[in-house]
Amino acid sequence: MKTINDFSFQHKKALIRVDFNVPLDENFNVTDANRIEAAKPTIDAILADGGSVILMSHLGRPKGKEDKYSLKYIVKKTEEVLGKPVHFASDCIGTVAETAAAQLKPGEILLLENLRFYTEEEAGDLEFSKKLAQLGDIYVNDAFGTAHRAHASTTIIAQFFEGKKCFGTLLAKEIESLNRVLKDSEKPVTAVLGGSKVSSKITVIENILDKVDHMIIGGGMTFTFIKALGGQVGDSICEDDKLQLALDILHLAKEKNVHIHIPVDVVAANAFSNDAETQIVDVREIPKGWQGLDAGPKSLENFKEVIMNSKTILWNGPLGVFEMENFAKGTIALGNYIAESTQKGAFSLVGGGDSVAAVKQFGLEPKMSYVSTGGGAMLEMLEGRTLPGIAAILS
Repeated sequence: MKTINDFSFQHKKALIRVDFNVPLDENFNVTDANRIEAAKPTIDAILADGGSVILMSHLGRPKGKEDKYSLKYIVKKTEEVLGKPVHFASDCIGTVAETAAAQLKPGEILLLENLRFYTEEEAGDLEFSKKLAQLGDIYVNDAFGTAHRAHASTTIIAQFFEGKKCFGTLLAKEIESLNRVLKDSEKPVTAVLGGSKVSSKITVIENILDKVDHMIIGGGMTFTFIKALGGQVGDSICEDDKLQLALDILHLAKEKNVHIHIPVDVVAANAFSNDAETQIVDVREIPKGWQGLDAGPKSLENFKEVIMNSKTILWNGPLGVFEMENFAKGTIALGNYIAESTQKGAFSLVGGGDSVAAVKQFGLEPKMSYVSTGGGAMLEMLEGRTLPGIAAILS
């Protein structure tokens, strides 16, 4: 696995695929610079090694060249984060981009215009990829968030850099962290899977059953399992067409000697609202008109015991509707258990949009071993798929 440490960037132009798909407010100010900050170690290392960097990224889903999706709006924030001036090219291919790239001196940074201003980017067009490739000497992919897409700048472009392509620091760390869970894990390994639907996690569950010792199932998925086992779930979210699937998962887990932990009690509410009436009930006896919106205290005690005895922990999905304060306690408690276990030497990997949002919201991010930057990409790796953006560097 080649990384930036395997190359000398002295007087070389590094063409880096970054993920600067950041949120902007109505005045085009960047409201969350996390993705820019995540790319900083790679950029800093290449500049320190005597190279220059050309950054390419997409922003949003523009229909043609829409000004509101121009990367010119993130130049100021990028300069702030990197602590250096950033040149901007008002196109990502053609004369404008080629001239800007040719004039770049060692130690300088160039940001190209939004790749998705061209439909060829998402189409994985070969000619478009070739035009991008002409701008740099070494190709660096540091965009995990888009590694599962076979787009021009993430995958196709790599074929023009035979022997001159590598992973950036961020992408290398993502692969390494996932491999620590999926391939080189220290046992016991526990996976915490939350979220609302079994159907969206089925391939993940099937793929990781061979790799884990314990699986905690939480969130809305709980009720499909409980109903399949003959429990009353009231008005809780439930996939009635997946009851047999839930039973099959439990059967498969038993065959593989994986211990499945499902909530035994829940915080139930009489409406999907933070102001609803609540009561703690047995998960198998949720009254009609009530729905489970968070894990209950007994469940959390059980989960704590499992987490504290784990050496490797994967967390993908919250235990309840954490966006509502009254149903966030389970997710916060789980985060604290994982943080405590991590402090005692366990390796913890958090991934998937909602889990990442939760650890950030509750200030738990620094207490985890690694928080993934790519939701869809991480999910596909957990499903056992080879991501095209990663395969392109390895080939």
